[in-house]
Amino acid sequence: MEPDWKALSRLIRLHSTTFYWGSLLFPKEERKGAWAVYAACRLGDEAVDGEGGGEGALARWWAGVERAYGGRPREAWEQGLAWALERWPIPLEAFRDMREGFRTDLGPVRLDSEEELLTYCYRVGGTVGRMIAPIAGGKEEAEEKAVRLGQAMQLTNILRDVGEDLGRNRLYLPRTLLQAHGVRLEDLLEGRVTPGYRALMAHLEGRARSLYREGLSGLRHLRVGRAAIALAALQYQGILDKLRLQGYDNLRQRAHLKPWERLWLLPKALWAVRW
Repeated sequence: MEPDWKALSRLIRLHSTTFYWGSLLFPKEERKGAWAVYAACRLGDEAVDGEGGGEGALARWWAGVERAYGGRPREAWEQGLAWALERWPIPLEAFRDMREGFRTDLGPVRLDSEEELLTYCYRVGGTVGRMIAPIAGGKEEAEEKAVRLGQAMQLTNILRDVGEDLGRNRLYLPRTLLQAHGVRLEDLLEGRVTPGYRALMAHLEGRARSLYREGLSGLRHLRVGRAAIALAALQYQGILDKLRLQGYDNLRQRAHLKPWERLWLLPKALWAVRW
């Protein structure tokens, strides 16, 4: 049975405008594969954060992943993932690692070091890169770069959502960096954007931009979808630009791009992959 692509595309557009608009630059077949992967990942996230989320919901999501890999899909998203698995070697290990990241999100979340932060970013972001790379025709040399790009995007999400995450008892900013910059949990909870906090944000922004540079250097190893991935990355980097312009105040507001700003990035994405 052909998966319900309209339903999957609606799910993606609802939860991630950035990914949806980028996916439209994939060829039709690969676009469906990207939708299938993203829908599966998104519903794993919803198993943690959505209504009724928790250990039980996460276990049910994982059972759906296993059914798709076993060729026994039930739900629409499982059918989409099974369809993609018939066409591309999407590693089950990436989904296993993602599940560990989702378990972290069951919280409360406290990370000790920058290394732990990047490990988390791999589990919930870099794994998506590993899943998309084969769909885009990338071989081994592309996978590592795809992981870096996924880490960069997830780190961007973390920097955008510090205040929102605090409301869920999640603090992804590492203890060692907080101490090094003299930032107290009380400051964060009270919404105080101190000079030390701005310095911490600037440090992690720099780390994210370094990961973007490394990740985007892998575009040349892809057979298709270069502009799609470049557009998604440019939109995420635009969030970093907005965050810096608002003085790194992510405790009381959320940096985002307007629709016209996303559209403005399209020529830049096409230009970036012209070679």
